[in-house]
Order: sequence, then C-alpha cells, then structure tokens
Amino acid sequence: MENYNLKMPKSVHAGDQALEQLENIINKNIKKIVIFTSEGLMKLGLTTVPIEIIERLGIDYTVITGIPPEPSYIEAQEAIDKFKEENADFIIALGGGSIMDVAKLASLLDTDEYSVKDLLDDPLLANKQVSSLMIPSTAGTGAEATPNAIVGVPEKDIKIGIVNPEMIPDYVILDGRMIQSLPTSIAAATGVDALCHAIECFTSEKANPISDTFALEALDLIINNIIVACKNNDAFEEKGKMLLGSFYAGVAITASGTTAVHALSYPLGGKYHIAHGVSNAMLLTPVMKFNEPAIKDLLAIAYDRVVKEDQHLQTIDEKSAYIIKELESIVTELKIPTSLKTFNVPKEDLEGLVEAGMSVTRLLVNNKRPLTAEDARNIYLEVL
Repeated sequence: MENYNLKMPKSVHAGDQALEQLENIINKNIKKIVIFTSEGLMKLGLTTVPIEIIERLGIDYTVITGIPPEPSYIEAQEAIDKFKEENADFIIALGGGSIMDVAKLASLLDTDEYSVKDLLDDPLLANKQVSSLMIPSTAGTGAEATPNAIVGVPEKDIKIGIVNPEMIPDYVILDGRMIQSLPTSIAAATGVDALCHAIECFTSEKANPISDTFALEALDLIINNIIVACKNNDAFEEKGKMLLGSFYAGVAITASGTTAVHALSYPLGGKYHIAHGVSNAMLLTPVMKFNEPAIKDLLAIAYDRVVKEDQHLQTIDEKSAYIIKELESIVTELKIPTSLKTFNVPKEDLEGLVEAGMSVTRLLVNNKRPLTAEDARNIYLEVL
C-alpha cells in the first residue's frame, strides 16, 4: 500500500461563537501579539471580539494593516518587516487569503536569515519561529489549512506558491460571523475558489484516500450551499457550511494538490491582477472539459455524493457531464466574469499567457490528463 501524509493545524474551533475560544487558545506566557488584518475589516467590527479578549487578558498587541490583495513578494516583505519590529511571540491573522498568507510567511521570517525572495528559490529554508492563529473572513481560499503562501513576482508577471509544511497554522477559528456581511461578488469569487480546490484535489494525480475524504466532503458542502450562502446575508447555516467546506478543501490541498485550473490562472493574477477566485472561475469549465476523458469516473463518484435528490442518471458519461454543467451553472448564477474581454486582455498576449501558464509545473504535474502548450493555448482561447 502506498504511503499517504496529512498535516493539519493542531487545533480547529468551528461553530457558533467560535471566536470566544480565542481566550482558551492564547497562552498565558504570550507577551506580545501581532494581528494582521485590514482597515475594512476593522471598520466592519470584525476585529472587535478578538481585541476585546486580548485586552481583557492584559496582553500587549499591535495591528498591522495595508496588505494589498494578491501581494507581490516585495509587498509581503514590507509587512513582514513591520512585524519583525514588534518582537511578537504570537500571530493572529484575521482576513482573506492574502492576509493569512503574509501572516504565515511572517511566522517563518521573524529572523534576518531569510527573506520572502529567498523562499521563492528555496521554500524549505525557513522554520517556524512564531505560533499562528488564522481566522478567515472569506469562505474560499482555505489558506487557514495549507502550507502555501501565494505571492506575485512582478518581474515575471506571475504568481508563485511558496510551499513549506512549517507554514501550516497552529490554530484555526471558523466563525460564521466573519463572513456574514461579505459582498456577494467577493463571497462568490472566494467560494468558487474553494469549489476549485475541492474538485481539483479530488481529480488530481496526487489524490489519495486521505485527500479524497476531505475533497469530497468539501465538494458536497460547497455545491449544496454556495448559491444561498453568497446571495443571502442571513443564511447563517449555509455560510457556516461554506466555511467548513473551504477549510476541508484547504486540507485536501495539503494532502493532494490543485491542477491545471490553478496553474493556468496564476498568470492572470500575476500580470493583470485579476482576483484569484475570478481567474479560477473563468478556467474551471474549460479545464474540466479538457480533463473529462481522464476523470469521468471520478466525476461520476462526485455526482453520487453531491446530488441529494432525483439521482436519475445512470451512466458514467451522464454523471460526469452533469457535474461539469453544475460547476458551469454555479459560476453563471453567481455572475462571475467568464471572459478575459471583461479585463481588456488582448489576444496578442496569448503566447505570453501560454508560456507563463506552462511554467507552473508544480501544479501541472498533478493534472490527470497531460497538458501541452497547444492544449493551454486552446484553453486560453476559450476565455479570450
């Protein structure tokens, strides 16, 4: 039997009033906490409960904001340099994927030995220096579960994933209040990002019994709750299920890995600064249709798991087609752009996209159906 490996945060708190568990997480020996978050989340009052708990415990803290969406490695380093000045011994990240990714890098880089740029070349250089807690404010990126941090590399017009098992957070809090007021567009883009994580990990070349357990549960939770959770701020139960699904999909990434959807989306974020979830949503259906000959049996298993009523389809072909159509309809119903024309990307950039996309070999090797430059070219043409 093959060997499988799973690394997870050592403590995960989820459900109603999960934020209040912060008091049990914070060690009495902690002297200084740095909170990575954003001005917008502070204005929404999402940092109020954590800060009140920290103040009640009498622990010193500093808040770091100003991390841009989809930061470059230079911007990430700027935030980390501010963090290093604080001499903190605990990190809390309250935000979306970019904020959590920078906080995870900070947990390694509380040292002058290495920089973010150094980790682009050798991600395993650094070891954890400071314990971390992640509190996601979107149900999408799964960054609270993964050993990955995604940063832009401006000189190459691409985003690169820094992967180091030491970056897996120590603690996670999943509280539905964090995503209750998300604008529909952000909830949709991040939710479809989680959907991509689930279906890609389940159909990955590196999929295994451990990752399949989390990927299928994530797919079930997300497909059956994403529309209501994104469109209705009062759908607290569905939002909680999306948070859990996003976390499970993140665990699946750690045990397996994403595929060509993510690989081909990285140049779209790196060069054109298209939101990560939007670029994934654009490529989801074209890549799944390309992969279908190699993953039909897996998509049929997914159908059997996620369709709760009226399971009338019998053949693998019918079930596979249904799942791909369902993924497409979710993107359509949530009104996520499906064409690069929306972002004024010219067809003249096609060859640059192909070259950049094909360079993401870390993820392309996970694709069940081998993908050539010509295949990538045809997929990009579908969305240009």
